[in-house]
Amino acid sequence: MNDWNARIIEEFRANGGKVAGQFEGAPILLLHSTGARTGEERVNPMMYLELDGRRFVFASKAGSDRHPDWYHNLVANPRVRVEIGTSTLEAIAVPLSGEERGEVYAEQARRYPGFAEYQAKTSRVIPVVELRAA
Repeated sequence: MNDWNARIIEEFRANGGKVAGQFEGAPILLLHSTGARTGEERVNPMMYLELDGRRFVFASKAGSDRHPDWYHNLVANPRVRVEIGTSTLEAIAVPLSGEERGEVYAEQARRYPGFAEYQAKTSRVIPVVELRAA
């Protein structure tokens, strides 16, 4: 885990799921996934969208032309653990496609315009993943 992620994770846990800086006020969760190659647990902080009783994360990697490693882990091992605030839940990661993916991504980009910028920076379609309670 890089130092930046480690600092965000530490701050998240020390403050009941709240962080300062560029993510202050944004909905943040910690996603625990299993490494596709290593089988080791990985923890990644990320923004999420709660919409109509459902929870979504976005494999934007700030508009990189490559999917983030955590997305590859979810595809290989969809059973995940999620920390939100002071709660932890088990979930199944389900990538969305088609119109549904487009609608959810558009809502995230409406709420947080940086996500529209991420999509504009890359030719890949940024994956949207629903985290369904297991």
